[in-house]
Amino acid sequence: MSAVPRDHVHDRQQSKKAAASAWIGSALEYYDFFIYATAASLIFPQLFFPSSNPTVAIVASLATYGVGYVSRPIGAFVLGHWGDTHGRKQVLVLCMFLMGFSTIAVGLLPTYSQVGILAPILLVILRLIQGFAVAGEISGASSMTMEHAPFGRRGFFASFTLQGVQAGQILAAAVFLPLAAYMPTEAFNSWGWRIPFLLSFIVIIIGYIIRREVDETPAFAAEETKGEVARAPVVEAFATSWPDMLRVVCMSLMNVIPVVTTIFGAAYAVQAAYGIGFHKDVYLWIPVLGNILAVLVIPMVGNLSDKIGRRPPIIVGALGSGLLSFGYLYAISIANVPLAIAMSLLMWGIVYQGYNAVFPSFYPELFPTRTRVSAMAISQNVGTAITAMLPALFATVAPPGSANIPLTIGSIALAITAISAVAAFSARETYRVPMKDLGQPNAVPLPKSDYDRLRNEATA
Repeated sequence: MSAVPRDHVHDRQQSKKAAASAWIGSALEYYDFFIYATAASLIFPQLFFPSSNPTVAIVASLATYGVGYVSRPIGAFVLGHWGDTHGRKQVLVLCMFLMGFSTIAVGLLPTYSQVGILAPILLVILRLIQGFAVAGEISGASSMTMEHAPFGRRGFFASFTLQGVQAGQILAAAVFLPLAAYMPTEAFNSWGWRIPFLLSFIVIIIGYIIRREVDETPAFAAEETKGEVARAPVVEAFATSWPDMLRVVCMSLMNVIPVVTTIFGAAYAVQAAYGIGFHKDVYLWIPVLGNILAVLVIPMVGNLSDKIGRRPPIIVGALGSGLLSFGYLYAISIANVPLAIAMSLLMWGIVYQGYNAVFPSFYPELFPTRTRVSAMAISQNVGTAITAMLPALFATVAPPGSANIPLTIGSIALAITAISAVAAFSARETYRVPMKDLGQPNAVPLPKSDYDRLRNEATA
C-alpha cells in the first residue's frame, strides 16, 4: 500500500506560517505597487506631466505605470538568482525593503509645476525600482508556500499568495477612497495623494517582522544540505526548462485583464477627456468590490485545482475573462455604475480567478527546486513586461473622442487571453506529480485513486 511521499511530509504549523507570510507579505508589497497604479490613473497626469494636452498627459502617466513592468525582467534575473542560491526567505525580505523605500520616496517627490521635467524623471526612476523589487515577490512567495504545503494541497496553500495580492489592491483603493471622497479637490491634489505612499513606512516594519519568522523551505534546505544548490540557476533554467519558461511567458500575458480593469478602465471612466464622468470615489469602488469577491473565490479555486488539475481553471479563466472585458468596458461607456460593478464582479472577481488562483502553484510546479525561483521569476516577468505598455497603447488606439472604445480594447484583450489559454493547454498537468519529480518533463504523476487517498490521509 502506498505511503505519503517522503518529500511531502511537512510540519503543518510551518505550512500555515508560510501561507500566512506569503499572504501578508504580498498584500503589503502589492499595496505599494497598486497605490502607484491608482495614482497614475487618477492624479499623476495633472501633477507630473504638462496639462496643456490632456491626451498626452494621460498617455505619459500610464506609460510610467508600464515602466514598472519593463524593469521586472531585470529584477527577475537578479532576485531569481538570489532566491535559488540564498533561499526563498532572504529574497522575500530583500524585495520588501526595496519596495517600501521606493514607495515612500514617491510620496516625497516634487511635482512638475515645482521642478519641471525633473519630476517625471524621478518618478520613472522610482517606478523602475518598484518593478525591480516586485519581480521577486510572487515567484519567491509562491515557491516558498508551495514547497511548505502538505501533500495534495499545493494549489490551496499557494493560492494564498495571490489572495494577499488582491487584499493589497483592496487596501490600496481603500486608502484612496476616503481621501478622494472627503478631502477638498485642491487639498487632495496638493498633498492628500502623498498620504498612501508615506504610509508604506508601516509596510517595511510589519513585513520584516513577519518574514523573519518563517523557516526556509524543506526542499531548498535539502538541496543546501546536500551541496546541490545551483551555482548559476539562470543559465541552468534556460538550458533545461526553456519550453516551460516560454509557456509561462505566454500564460503571464493574462496581466491584460488587471490592466483593463484597474488601469485603462480607471482612466476611461474618470479622466475628463473621455467624457464618461465617473466620480473618482465612485469608480474606486468598482475594483474594490471585485477584489473583495476575489479574496473569497481564490482559495476555493486553489482547492479545486488540487482535485481536477491546474490547466482547466486557467483555460476557462483566460477565455471567460477575455470575453467579459467587452461587457465591462461597455458598462463604463454608457456610464452605468451598477452594470459596471456587476461586470467587474463577474469578470475580475470570479472568472479571472480561474487563472489568478492557480498560477502560484502551477508555475513553480513546472520547474525543479534548483532553478524554480529563477525560471518562474524570469518567464512570468517577461510575460508581464510584454503587457507593460498596454495602458499607453490602449490610450493611443482608443484616445478620448474615438468611437467603439469597448470593441477595440475588448478585442485586444480577448486575443491576448486566447494566447494564454493555448499555452496552458499545451503544458503538462502537474498537480499529482510528487515534489521531488517536479520540473521533469517525463515525470509520472500518481494514479488518481492513489493521489486522492493519500491526499485525504495527509489532510485528515
